[in-house]
Amino acid sequence: MSLIGVRLRLTRAAFALDVDLQLPAAGISVLFGASGSGKTSLLRCIAGLERARDAFVQVHGQVWQDDASGVFVPTWQRPLGYVFQEPSLFEHLDVAANLRYGLRRVGTSEARSMLEGAIDLLGIAHLLRRRPATLSGGERQRVAVARALATQPRLLLLDEPLAALDPARKAEALPWLERLRSQSRIPMVYVTHAVQELTRLADHVVVLDQGRVHAQGPLAEVLSSLQHPALAEEEVGALLDGRVVERDEHWHLCRLQFDGGSLWMRDADLALGQLARLRVLASDISLSAVQPLPSSIQNVLQGHIDAFAPDRHPSQVLVRVRLGASHLLARLTARAFAQLQLVQGQPVWVQVKSVALVY
Repeated sequence: MSLIGVRLRLTRAAFALDVDLQLPAAGISVLFGASGSGKTSLLRCIAGLERARDAFVQVHGQVWQDDASGVFVPTWQRPLGYVFQEPSLFEHLDVAANLRYGLRRVGTSEARSMLEGAIDLLGIAHLLRRRPATLSGGERQRVAVARALATQPRLLLLDEPLAALDPARKAEALPWLERLRSQSRIPMVYVTHAVQELTRLADHVVVLDQGRVHAQGPLAEVLSSLQHPALAEEEVGALLDGRVVERDEHWHLCRLQFDGGSLWMRDADLALGQLARLRVLASDISLSAVQPLPSSIQNVLQGHIDAFAPDRHPSQVLVRVRLGASHLLARLTARAFAQLQLVQGQPVWVQVKSVALVY
């Protein structure tokens, strides 16, 4: 059974939110889309802060809203944690007192243990005696998340928690969000319009556009879809989950193996055996119908044409190549596609010009 079932409609001046979702029971589900697409409205409806119509919201088998049966559980009775874009901490209290305030909602020994674990997980023990005014934006958000976890939520909702941070603070914040995902058993629904946060944090993604679900599913599957490109044209690409299997200290490179091949990339001080997620843009891939001669492109893989579709501009074609259980996307000109006479199932050589380490 899925963790969250959401079916609802909500009318807004600019659009009408109309969704039907099934979200998984673990990891981070990201609500992704441009500003004004309905992400925050949907999150608020799940929390009960907005009253949608024709709605059905079920979490862990517990019905929070069912308009057909007249059921509506108020927000304060829903076992959830909510972290806003701007953390609403009490300025007259130090961090420890702010965190204790979160315990008032449950007050059990299990909640106190949960809070102690959150303090350790988020690395905020050294902040306990400080006032919110002395904290950086990233530190304030970590305190807000810890306070939300103190309530022992069955679901954690995060509404663009990094949006107010500058790039340097975001870079500091992403690792603790990753730790939260990997070490916490609490599933999360996370709102963002930032590609970096999507590709680094998401396990499952829901792409919203003008209040409607444009695409949904596991992150790698959605990003490699040809039917519903989730990202802007220049950002279309695929994700690969790999493991470091070799390091070349002389040339400062490391090789990451994934299901379907391996790729060399700049050494990022990753340990042998370490898991990593890679992002390969469609614009950084070229295809050859015959084995290419040695060139400056060091990553050459053999795969098979899985599917293809017209790109957003009529001069281009998006091609999906299968490598084992993995997929890469390539953006070709329509002329090159025709000249290569590519067909589904055809073997091709994939030349990867650049690889980006996501984490």
